[in-house]
Amino acid sequence: MKKRVFIIHGWDGYPKEGWFPWVKKELEKKRKFDVKVPAMPSPSHPKLHRWVAHLRKLVGRPDTHTYFVGHSMGCRAILRYLEKLPPKAKVGGAVLVAGWVSLTPLATGTKEEKEIAGQWLKTRHNFARARSHTKSFTAIFSDNDKFVPRGNWKVYRKKLGAKIIIQRNKGHFSGSDGIKKLPAALEAILKISKN
Repeated sequence: MKKRVFIIHGWDGYPKEGWFPWVKKELEKKRKFDVKVPAMPSPSHPKLHRWVAHLRKLVGRPDTHTYFVGHSMGCRAILRYLEKLPPKAKVGGAVLVAGWVSLTPLATGTKEEKEIAGQWLKTRHNFARARSHTKSFTAIFSDNDKFVPRGNWKVYRKKLGAKIIIQRNKGHFSGSDGIKKLPAALEAILKISKN
């Protein structure tokens, strides 16, 4: 069975941003994965329930050959999607890049940013339920991310049992940070899928 990977961008993100095309190309051409990088609904004004519904529709029936790579808010959408799966459903794993449960004040500097982020922040995760659908989580963080406080590293390790990878000087891993390739994400998904 062909392995599927869904790469989910973050707030204000888009499919061709930054490192997404590079990871997609590497997985498709060299490793023969079926990779989707969907445009998520209203990325400038993202709503959690709409993103999760969109992801559910895209994935269809998940299985142990289904993998996820998320960036920032995309990580939160993936975790909420996993929480909502039927009890016996299993997926292969997830790589979460610049994921968060809290944000720095810089990320929510304007009234509009506070409103957008607020509905995501007030929705608590059921990490145990997300974890019940896969034991394979890798979380990648940057040591100089202006938006994601370092305390998130511990939360992902403790609550998800995620393997934590710290990258130097990658900012928020966004296209605007100049990140066009992300070998750590590629290697993590290959390791999780044992390909």
